[in-house]
Amino acid sequence: MQRAIEQRGIPTVSITVALDVTEHSKPPRAVFVPFMMGHHFGTPFHAELQRRIIKEALTHLVEAERSGEVRKMSMTWARARRDGVEIERRLGLKA
Repeated sequence: MQRAIEQRGIPTVSITVALDVTEHSKPPRAVFVPFMMGHHFGTPFHAELQRRIIKEALTHLVEAERSGEVRKMSMTWARARRDGVEIERRLGLKA
């Protein structure tokens, strides 16, 4: 799908949590976030992290030097989850 969109002149970037699959499929550009499957943007309500991931993807869209380049984010799932739990507590969603 990504290649078909690119062939029409529209640049794309994928956000992935499966580095092995991404390296095998070789999309034009990708940002790898080392999170659990289904949590491409981290935990709910973690707007700061979600913005950071989107900014990283948009930056990579502009700065990638070659097709198939994968940029890796340095945040860990454990850290994102700890931050997420704290955010949920502050919002009164968790005791």
